[in-house]
Amino acid sequence: MKFETISVIGLGYIGLPTAAVIASNGIRVKGVDVNQHVVDTINQGKIHIVEPGLEELVKCAVADGNLTAHIEPQAADAFLIAVPTPFKGADHQPDLKYIESAARALAPLLERGNLVVLESTSPVGATEKMAAWLSEARPDLTFPQHLSEEDKIADFKPDIFVAHCPERVLPGQVIRELVDNDRIIGGMDNMSTLAATTVYKSFVHKGNCIATKARTAEMAKLTENASRDVQIAFANELSMICDKQGIDVWELIELANLHPRVNILQPGAGVGGHCIAVDPWFIVNSNPEEAKIIHQARNTNDHKPVWVQEKIEAAVKHITKPKIACLGLAFKPNIDDLRESPALDITQNLGLKGYDILAVEPNIEALPAKFESLENVKLVDLKTAVAEADLVAVLVKHQEFLVLNAKDLNILDFVSAI
Repeated sequence: MKFETISVIGLGYIGLPTAAVIASNGIRVKGVDVNQHVVDTINQGKIHIVEPGLEELVKCAVADGNLTAHIEPQAADAFLIAVPTPFKGADHQPDLKYIESAARALAPLLERGNLVVLESTSPVGATEKMAAWLSEARPDLTFPQHLSEEDKIADFKPDIFVAHCPERVLPGQVIRELVDNDRIIGGMDNMSTLAATTVYKSFVHKGNCIATKARTAEMAKLTENASRDVQIAFANELSMICDKQGIDVWELIELANLHPRVNILQPGAGVGGHCIAVDPWFIVNSNPEEAKIIHQARNTNDHKPVWVQEKIEAAVKHITKPKIACLGLAFKPNIDDLRESPALDITQNLGLKGYDILAVEPNIEALPAKFESLENVKLVDLKTAVAEADLVAVLVKHQEFLVLNAKDLNILDFVSAI
């Protein structure tokens, strides 16, 4: 099997680094995104997101001719789909519209021997749905679901290989982890697993490529993030208990972690990002009766921003027209990613209630569009915020905030930045 040209569909926080890393290995990569600005930026050798090491990688890959960006899908030997998978509605139904759209857009380009890999974190069964959409659009081709069990055992080849390989990287360390981390590769049949493994081994040089089935690969990623969510929920719940009991939660956790078999995480303002704050709902939605702990963890972490906001409001209730400095808008330290950020929601909600807000986020140049109607919320630098605010609320542990001195400020630190 040879995969000399690879198309990465979706050039966001996962897709663009993946495309750049593959291209840096001398492989021709055709990136695809529906955003014309993103396409134009990449073709200029520049980037539209913040990720250490990415800009130089993209610049070199574009200059070498190994990476190009396009608004429409392009013919390739393998297609990696890295598009969002949000949920919708109060019952958190998985929304697969972006996967379906990507599948139907690339389907006309498929040729026998091509590989389609779903990287997007997805509910169990999403890869099978993607294959069904492809098959519906291309009835002239055979897909893994068309094979009998005897065919699969005999390693009979479908016309198109289909697999799931979830991304497993940490924002801020994506470039290194794309190369170093183990990858779980779940094909819909054995030959699809083999085909996908061939592609990933071309750039995963330190990590192992571990074979499994598509459904197991899907559940593995959900399990990883749900596990983290439960651990964070314990820390967040502990912080609220300690506040009520008059106990310093940071000291408590430090002491408890001296036990050789205890490793409590650090509490925060909630849980954000497109993974941990979203993925556990896919498990809960499909298994509402069984996923009790996972469900409660989601509720606990979703409640934490509400609790934080209430603490902030209580701290300024005696001040007439208070100015509140909200330090940090990203969902985690030292990145620009605002997706599902509890800090962003807290800042916006305080603004909607009429407070004068001095927002500090050193990793962005302008507030997102949803703040346009809030004239009482301004993006300022740290020095201005500290000088003018009646209360400083530290919501994200950015490195720029570690210089603050609690003794000199009226401060609420929700992330132990001081």
